[in-house]
Amino acid sequence: MTVKEYRQLGESMYSGQLANGLSVFVAPKRGFHKCFAFFATDYGAADKRFKLGGSWVDTPEGVAHFLEHKMFDKEDGNALTKLSANGASPNAYTSTDITAYYFECIDSFPENLQILLNFVSTPYFTQEGVVKEQGIIAQEILMAEDDPDDCLYYGLMKSLFRHNPIRDCAAGTLESIAEISAETLYDCHKAFYNPSNMALCVAGDVDPAEILDIAQNALPSGSAAEIPERDYGPPETLDPVTPRFSKAMDVSLPIFLAGCKSEPVPCGRESLRLDLISAIALDILMGSSSPLYSRLYGQGLINSDFSASYDSAVGVAYSIFGGEVRDPDRVFDEVRNEIARLSEKGPDTELFNRIKKAAVGGYIRSLNSFEAICANTVCGRFRGYDAYEIPGILSDITESDVIEFLRGRLNSDRMAISVITPN
Repeated sequence: MTVKEYRQLGESMYSGQLANGLSVFVAPKRGFHKCFAFFATDYGAADKRFKLGGSWVDTPEGVAHFLEHKMFDKEDGNALTKLSANGASPNAYTSTDITAYYFECIDSFPENLQILLNFVSTPYFTQEGVVKEQGIIAQEILMAEDDPDDCLYYGLMKSLFRHNPIRDCAAGTLESIAEISAETLYDCHKAFYNPSNMALCVAGDVDPAEILDIAQNALPSGSAAEIPERDYGPPETLDPVTPRFSKAMDVSLPIFLAGCKSEPVPCGRESLRLDLISAIALDILMGSSSPLYSRLYGQGLINSDFSASYDSAVGVAYSIFGGEVRDPDRVFDEVRNEIARLSEKGPDTELFNRIKKAAVGGYIRSLNSFEAICANTVCGRFRGYDAYEIPGILSDITESDVIEFLRGRLNSDRMAISVITPN
């Protein structure tokens, strides 16, 4: 393995690649008792259509999420139970573009790592098990349909995007999961769970060479396999499908979420830089220390859960903001007026410097989280950047970058709003 030192941060990262294509990263943390392992595939809920072996394959909504649930089932028992019995705290998740399996433990880390790598790389599906899981996930889908936050979010996504699968629920629909079979799961596992499409990151007081050996012995051998080509539908225009979604549900106050589409950017360092600019710009615009937030909070129009974020994935980019508000339309107008004001006059220099310093400090604090280190490293591997470069990129961000973000990526004509009102 090779090692890269980040002397200003006091951190180092070992990296290597197996013959089967797996990327392996180890962040040594000497003197710590806890160890953390994060094993992920570059495959998420949006990857419904892909090309493999020269042919296009279409799969139902919800396969990636379904597959994550079923990966723990083994012929000789449940891997989740095995890890827990061996002193580990395991979990997994499926997002738009990634599926991850992870655990932390104090003792028996090598044995637990081998269990993790074995069960993720060795599928075991039966039609009986699939039918049982369809019932479980159906209940999950029905519960989400009654959840105001889920309705709010997907109402906005469907208002913003015409074609891109980011508009669809990760769990799928009752109709789509009924189409999933054991064969579907085996096909998608073969396509996306091959080591060349995956990455492993470990943080703790471990020997990097030993981690590489465990991965080498636990995973299938052979050369790197083909990585599937993805199709996310026709390119999205920047105008929303509809300017507004509204639904009455059992909530005490209206909840509101607004979104704005913007031009997607290619993966790589520039994508990471834009993510960091967006975080600073949105914090200046409506973060908890911004003048707008203070004014709206003081008037009782918003509460402490009001927030904003930017995301770019699977061929789209967008900003969203919202929370529980008393007057959604007034808050929406106030935000748009503040965007126009800041776009013309620029941010307050003192506020800009304070928020930028806070962003650097927040990243440095995140280095105390083994989970954050591993997740950021693996996501960086999939998206083509080095997360340890974040402090250096942050230091180069200027007020002009913030103004450019506000002017170019928060255009009122590209916005839509989703509102859940009390019954």
